[in-house]
Amino acid sequence: MLLVLWLVALLTALIGAFALTARVEYLQGRVIRDGAQAQQVARAGIEYALARVADPQPQTRWLPDGRRYHWAFAGSQVEVRIVDESGKVDLNQADAPLLASLMMALGHERPLAEALAAAILDWRDADALSQPSFSAEDPDYAAAGLPYGAKDAPFDTVAELGQVLGMTPEIFATLAPYLTIHSGRAMPDATYAPGPVLVAMGVDAQAWLAQRELPLAPEASQLVGAGSGTYSIDSRAKLPEGREAVLRTVVRAGGGPVPGSVYTVLWWEEGASPQ
Repeated sequence: MLLVLWLVALLTALIGAFALTARVEYLQGRVIRDGAQAQQVARAGIEYALARVADPQPQTRWLPDGRRYHWAFAGSQVEVRIVDESGKVDLNQADAPLLASLMMALGHERPLAEALAAAILDWRDADALSQPSFSAEDPDYAAAGLPYGAKDAPFDTVAELGQVLGMTPEIFATLAPYLTIHSGRAMPDATYAPGPVLVAMGVDAQAWLAQRELPLAPEASQLVGAGSGTYSIDSRAKLPEGREAVLRTVVRAGGGPVPGSVYTVLWWEEGASPQ
């Protein structure tokens, strides 16, 4: 009888362990499934945004000036923001005063902002001459204990800014959303520029941003085009049960390297938040 009781207890434990394992695997599978679904819905938001920003009808066209658009897709909610890259500060074209003004608009002190702006110019210019206000050439990198010097060539990515002498992760995090290497413009286009960039340009940012929140009159909408064709797009998808996913990308509209593609991806980042 004692042996039978032990066998029953053992079988009960085995069945319980099996049930627990099956439950954990089910939950893991559900998390993976929901995450993949949310990512695909967010990607659909990017595809839809590109279609709407190229809409030939001005009344229904989405504008790449940073305003938020909402879209329902497959029972999920998608929030999309489109910013034309021409509205950002180009790391390879902007002069030192504009770069410093952007940093000051973001709350950084003038001496630090001017020093970093000079360091950015020393990084990208081809010569070994220091800027008048601050020196960030090869000897200065060596003095700071860094195993590299100034690149003396244009920035290839915005992330490269993190290697510039004096740059910190905290400062970079504040700057990155307002920088680009894709516009080719010395001065951003105020039509699409976000608030801090407008402030750096000396424009009344509050008035510009308030105007963007107003519906466009038919005659005004005729004058606002689709921008330069190179966009930063943030797409945030939320499934009915609460699962969220975020895609952030920089794309160039038009035929890509893959036959049949309608855009070229220049940068891509995926994120997610738990239910």
